[in-house]
Amino acid sequence: MGFIGNLIQFTWVTVVLFELTAAAVEFPIALPNCTDSCGGVEIPYPFGLREGCYLNHYFSVSCTTNSLGKTQLVIPDDVIITNISLQGQIDISMYIAHDCYDEQGVPDDNNSNNASLNLSRIFTVSNTQNKFVVVGCDTYAYLNGYQPDNEFYSTGCSSQCESTRYIVDGSCSGVACCALDLPIGLRDITITSNSFYNHTKVWSFNPCGHAFIIKNGTFTFSVDSLRSLRDKEEMPMVFDWAIGNEDIENKSSYICGGNSTHIDSDNGPGYRCKCNDGYHGNPYLPHGCQDIDECINSDNCKGRGKKCLNILGNFTCSCIEGYHWDRSAGVDLCVINQPSLQVKLFVGVGISFIVVLVCSSWLYLIVKQRKLIKLKQRFFEQNGGLILQQKLSKQENSTAIAKIFTEEELQKATNNYDETLIIGRGGFGTVYKGILPDNRIVAIKKSKTVDENQVEQFINEVLVLSQINHRNVVKLLGCCLETQVPLLVYEFIPNGTLFEYIHHESQASTISWETLLRIAAETAEALSYLHFAASPPIIHRDVKSSNILLDSTHTAKVSDFGASRLVPLDQTQLATMVQGTLGYLDPEYMQTSQLTEKSDVYSFGVVLVELLTGKKALSFDRPEEERSLAIYFISFLKDNKLFEILEKHIAKEGKAEHLREVANLAKRCLSLKGEDRPTMKEVATELEGLRKVEMHSWVNVDSNSEETQFLLGETSDSYKYSASSKSTNVYDSVRDHVIFDLDDGR
Repeated sequence: MGFIGNLIQFTWVTVVLFELTAAAVEFPIALPNCTDSCGGVEIPYPFGLREGCYLNHYFSVSCTTNSLGKTQLVIPDDVIITNISLQGQIDISMYIAHDCYDEQGVPDDNNSNNASLNLSRIFTVSNTQNKFVVVGCDTYAYLNGYQPDNEFYSTGCSSQCESTRYIVDGSCSGVACCALDLPIGLRDITITSNSFYNHTKVWSFNPCGHAFIIKNGTFTFSVDSLRSLRDKEEMPMVFDWAIGNEDIENKSSYICGGNSTHIDSDNGPGYRCKCNDGYHGNPYLPHGCQDIDECINSDNCKGRGKKCLNILGNFTCSCIEGYHWDRSAGVDLCVINQPSLQVKLFVGVGISFIVVLVCSSWLYLIVKQRKLIKLKQRFFEQNGGLILQQKLSKQENSTAIAKIFTEEELQKATNNYDETLIIGRGGFGTVYKGILPDNRIVAIKKSKTVDENQVEQFINEVLVLSQINHRNVVKLLGCCLETQVPLLVYEFIPNGTLFEYIHHESQASTISWETLLRIAAETAEALSYLHFAASPPIIHRDVKSSNILLDSTHTAKVSDFGASRLVPLDQTQLATMVQGTLGYLDPEYMQTSQLTEKSDVYSFGVVLVELLTGKKALSFDRPEEERSLAIYFISFLKDNKLFEILEKHIAKEGKAEHLREVANLAKRCLSLKGEDRPTMKEVATELEGLRKVEMHSWVNVDSNSEETQFLLGETSDSYKYSASSKSTNVYDSVRDHVIFDLDDGR
């Protein structure tokens, strides 16, 4: 033939293989231009929706829409098809036969029926995929139909029981449930269910009898079936189908397409088509089945040096380049070819290059690691790490006060600061949720900036805050100083903030007034502790509902000390840059820059008003006269309209006199002059007294005034704060500037 002829022949073979491969990928199931699915059910030929798409009228199906708007594939008599298999099965939904009675044994015609199904002669009830099942404690049922040659067939079974005592779930042996195998070639079926005693003896737990044909593995009998089956209308069932029948079949005109063969039906007359080995697709289509690429299966031609080559209907194995067949041991193996001198030289040079590359990379990593260690050490010293270590060494129990975490520990705890672990953002930094090696869940605060000139003060604050051990203050566990900006590690509080529970619509009314009053009392107790029990005293400076966390029992936890200041023991106020959140800021502090404990009292008063009204401290969405909640609330109190501004469920749950007490307390906290405000210790005492009154419903405020006064603490006159002590001004270079947070004002 010559070289040119061989080349042309090879080209044509390649084109044919390419076309066959492309066709094999598609595997069509229907004739061209015919719909191949309906309602999620595939419609393979010989079935079809219209003439020209099905083999003959026996295989005609319809695509309909039910009353609920759901698309369904059906055959005559509106029988729903759920699956059509090219292996000769069709799944349908078959009716259940019911036989129901009322308590007096009168037949319930509305819930009783027989079940029958007469399909074309190509369909027979699958004897391998189905069972005939009867369920009931006073039931017998019949299954009638026809076998090949129109021979009548009838069978039945009964199930009885007088109680549920001996019923075994999953068993259909005759006690409340019986099951029978089906014969070959059964069609045109009718199912009837009957009763021995009209269910009068078992009506309390079994008012009906049921009979049905069910697909194997889709129904498991239980005691509940005695009642639940009453509400079911259909059960899954399987029919076998075949092409033609013995009466009309022309043995010389099989319709099976290419690369397929015919096989006789094993459930009645007719035949089915089947793809030859190595082929896949719809064997009923004219072009038949397509070749399967066996080389996709990794188990074919498995072994070192072997490769798979797909051929029509099969595959063959060969050796890849550099290997050759070795059949000396009686087993086909691919053995590597011995390399030449040039190849060995090339391999040697390559290995040498890899060794040099690995060594260079190793040295580079060592240098980089040393630079990283030096950088961490510089950050550690810059952030006051040496000062903190020195101070901790002087403490008797330094490990219980504050721990110095490494950067690696916190990176691992937060999955390298994964954004999905962010649980909060604020004006002073970002908070991540982390898990320590001992499985403790913590909150890790990554600040935005730090003043290098106030490192020693920062270290002192870390030491003081870490020593605070109060049930209503979030515990500071330690810090990390190896990063450019220090990281603070706090205990994790899982239940969100008070702000969320007050202002989110889904949670606004889920906390009772009694719980809100307890949260207020606990918050006041925590602030009182910071002002009077901590040494030195601590002014929080950013008290707001979003800085009050709630644990799993809704216990209040004061958090976020990013703006807090320590008060020297010889001073009562500090001159400082104004910081805080608009809506909560003490107006006297904003005007004078003089920070005192009474600034926290004012902010707490705003939180009390939030609890009472369910409104935000500041909202630009409200009219101008209502934007500041504090001013708006005071105006309502002056007009004696307290109950018009209270949140609905608070006004409904709380006692009027107690609500007025809390409102008046909030009013005193919101006094424009700090000297007119009570201390946090006095606020905490009064709130705790109110809590005790709430918990003891037997207290009558009018008749037990002395006891009530004892529970509430001193009278309001005792809340007047002495202004005799003079402030000691501390120089602050940014005194005339203001930093504040809008805190969701819009």
